[in-house]
Amino acid sequence: MIRYESGALAPADASADALYELGIECASGRSAPADLVSAHKWFNLAAVKGHAEATRMRREIASEMTDGEIGQAQRAARDWLKSQPPQETPAAAQLRVAA
Repeated sequence: MIRYESGALAPADASADALYELGIECASGRSAPADLVSAHKWFNLAAVKGHAEATRMRREIASEMTDGEIGQAQRAARDWLKSQPPQETPAAAQLRVAA
């Protein structure tokens, strides 16, 4: 697991719900000052994993952000994805076991 700016741990295989909760934490300012750039990043990552509410929240906070902040959040999400080890699909695991 890796420690990120929100202080939360986000493993490569974090669920959409876990990433969404990181977005909520960053957006709400419950445990630290609100950080919309980080919130957008986590909502974006959760949305990529299919979390519908994260898509809505990302759109909602984007309306309060500048284009530059949105770009920064998108770059941060891409950087996070690039930093994660590739996820093995179940089919690939079966092929390796069968070999």
